[in-house]
Amino acid sequence: MTNSARLQRAFFNRPTLNVARELLGTRLVHIENGQRIAGIIIEAEAYLGEKDLGCHAKAGRTPRTEPLYGAPGHAYVYFTYGMHWLFNCVTQPEGVPEAVLVRAIEPTEGLAVIAKRRGRQPKHLWTDGPAKLAQALGIKGRENKLDLTASDAEIFIEKGLEIPDSRVTTSPRVGFNTVPEPWKSKPWRFQASLQGLAIS
Repeated sequence: MTNSARLQRAFFNRPTLNVARELLGTRLVHIENGQRIAGIIIEAEAYLGEKDLGCHAKAGRTPRTEPLYGAPGHAYVYFTYGMHWLFNCVTQPEGVPEAVLVRAIEPTEGLAVIAKRRGRQPKHLWTDGPAKLAQALGIKGRENKLDLTASDAEIFIEKGLEIPDSRVTTSPRVGFNTVPEPWKSKPWRFQASLQGLAIS
């Protein structure tokens, strides 16, 4: 695809719940040594700023959360549990610390590279979690603050499939055992079923 297929800043500069829903069906791409490693986004979670007690921004502006306060369309990549990188897209105007965590993709390109990185895991488990997809696509801390909308960005999101609402489910976000209500139960996790859809 050409650069015209890449999602532009205006896509991310919108209400975060809308962005999370509409990221379903788009394609997350990492170009390494001229090779595309990519997959269709099938799961995403919305995080809504300082008031959201499930969001890192609840701590306010810190060195770690600084990217959340930046311009929309940038990456927020952070390290967790001492071993995993997680990939987020910053949303909303600059100064509003909101983002979408990309939780799962359906691999479509660079399958040999993904298979090598994911070891002996079966294909259906290659990228069914945020840490797994970051490992599969080679996303690490160096990509933190990357402008995903830049024409020369090696990591970006491009147009993909149109996912009808009938194929989308919502549920509470994952891993919120210690997060208080109402944030614990907010249905801000979006999942898409690709079964029966033509994927190229």
